[in-house]
Amino acid sequence: MNWEQLLSLRRQGDKNKRLRNEQDETRLGFDVDYDRIIFSSAFRSLQDKTQVIPLSKTDFVHTRLTHSLEVSVVGRSLGRLAGKKIIEKHPYLKEVHGYQFNDFGGIVAAAALAHDIGNPPFGHSGEKAIGEYFKTGNGLKFKDLLSEVEYQDIIDFEGNANGFRLMTQDRAGVSGGLRLSYATLGAFMKYPKESLPKKPSNHICDKKFGFFQSEKHIFDEVAQDLGLPMRSKDGTISYGRHPLTFLVEAADDICYTIIDFEDGINLGLISEDYALEYLIKLVKDTINTKKYNSLEYMEDRLSYLRALAINTLIQDAVSIFIANEESILNGTFEVSLMDKSGFKAQIEDIISLSIQKIYQSQEVVEKEIAGYTIISDILDVYIDALIGKKNNAASNYHKLILRTLPGLYQQTNTSLYQIVLNTCCYVASLSDSAAVHIHNKIKGRQL
Repeated sequence: MNWEQLLSLRRQGDKNKRLRNEQDETRLGFDVDYDRIIFSSAFRSLQDKTQVIPLSKTDFVHTRLTHSLEVSVVGRSLGRLAGKKIIEKHPYLKEVHGYQFNDFGGIVAAAALAHDIGNPPFGHSGEKAIGEYFKTGNGLKFKDLLSEVEYQDIIDFEGNANGFRLMTQDRAGVSGGLRLSYATLGAFMKYPKESLPKKPSNHICDKKFGFFQSEKHIFDEVAQDLGLPMRSKDGTISYGRHPLTFLVEAADDICYTIIDFEDGINLGLISEDYALEYLIKLVKDTINTKKYNSLEYMEDRLSYLRALAINTLIQDAVSIFIANEESILNGTFEVSLMDKSGFKAQIEDIISLSIQKIYQSQEVVEKEIAGYTIISDILDVYIDALIGKKNNAASNYHKLILRTLPGLYQQTNTSLYQIVLNTCCYVASLSDSAAVHIHNKIKGRQL
């Protein structure tokens, strides 16, 4: 891979190449990407989607929206710091093509902003709930009616693939979705492969998949334009990662490690004593003990430790990225940046405690259980109504149900796969509160 190609400003539908040195410096193409994402309805819905605590009544707990904004800020810093080093190492990028170190920050910030845009309600359990409906629930009846890979898309429903779909899907009068630059789409693609084959592998690219069959063509186009290396030899689609994806992933890893931990302390799920014990190991070389001891309130002490910890991990991630640039560019770097971190043991300690005290807390588990039922019931009702319409056998109830479905998801003059996938994507688009509200309506619990 080469940086000039990887920093492509091309957008879906472009006939000519977009050159960096012809860009308007007051609003670069990568800035446009950021703006289009932040003004999208899919991004807005993140304000009421679970990050840690579903349907929390506490106003300082992070939602997917605040988490995404923070990941984007950390990603911008990672991109700028790495970009400065890369341009120093490859001066032709600036001298010949006009790229600046801020371009790297812009790409990573935009991709990081969108990294959770396709996630369903109720956190990662929402993805599992959609998959389980088709694997063991009423949706199992579709197994023999879909191709093997189409069925795999559904039973392993993936927020990353749905995010790519949201940003690239054609709609009536809207070609190419948000029409983001291919550099930003490439940096967004954490798992550049299709859902099958599932091969046991330690390579980070094989952990999940990155697109549904419905977006296979545009995914392939983006990957080829960027010059991502093809990893598969059997005709299936599997590419190496865009190098800047590692920075997007690091930004997410840093934020959920530190900030979810902070949320747990603020909620009283984790003792403040643990903050000192665990975070101090990350910041012992940079902490100003006098300043720390002068902070009277717990929130201020936590904020200080959090800021130092995030900065420490940013500097560490950039150092790892630059030290491994060659293997990242040739596609042989197989793990996340934080897996190579000098603070890996401390990070694992924090995550382990967060799993025990936050992610598996009674409040979280109880709401995730409810989320399974809610998602399953909504899928049941809308899929039945859509298939009834397709087969000209819609009951009056089906017709009433379909009147509550946005027009984008009402199309039935298409394949069964598209109908089922569209319904899954509709459910994934719902906020936590909207899913609860719709469920109450269809069950007759609320008028």
